Amino acid sequence: MVIGTKVGMTRVFDEDGKAVAVTVVKVEPNMVVSVKEQADVKRVQIAAIKTKNLNRPETGHLKKVTEDKYRIIKEFKSEDTELKAGKSFGVGEFGKGDVVSVTGLSKGKGFAGVIKRHNFSRGPESHGSDHHRKPGSIGSMFPQHVLKGQKMPGRMGDSKITVKNLKIVDTDEKADVILISGAVPGNRKSVIYISK
Repeated sequence: MVIGTKVGMTRVFDEDGKAVAVTVVKVEPNMVVSVKEQADVKRVQIAAIKTKNLNRPETGHLKKVTEDKYRIIKEFKSEDTELKAGKSFGVGEFGKGDVVSVTGLSKGKGFAGVIKRHNFSRGPESHGSDHHRKPGSIGSMFPQHVLKGQKMPGRMGDSKITVKNLKIVDTDEKADVILISGAVPGNRKSVIYISK
């Protein structure tokens, strides 16, 4: 698992001259903060994305390994036996052609109705109808309440999304950049988690 930030989208040309849409992800070196083993499960804490300001508990936690301050500290399950506290890694973990899963927070759209949020159809437009963008029936006479999970208007977006089976088109270790085919969730500068 590697943590980076989304830079934006662009296109590159492959060997056949075809344009491929890619997302540019900046991956500054990630640092292993601690490795825990509990009941045959290995958990690794990774710190990423340097910052100037950090609260004192997190600064003290990081001081055991490094003097640098990191904005993101996340814990993951891992089967890698070579990971030790203080080890640094980054773009070199991936190569051209690797297939990865990418996780991020989708763009927040705010409050949205059922047409935008759940792709409902519109109601009649004429002959006295006032049912243009409403959801319609939301339940039967029994059990006299709205069932859980009903598709209704509400907050749209800003949720954790994982896109699987994306291909790495290219990597640049000098610039700490990975080019991933297609779109990945999130705004520019949002935090992205990449795993094989």
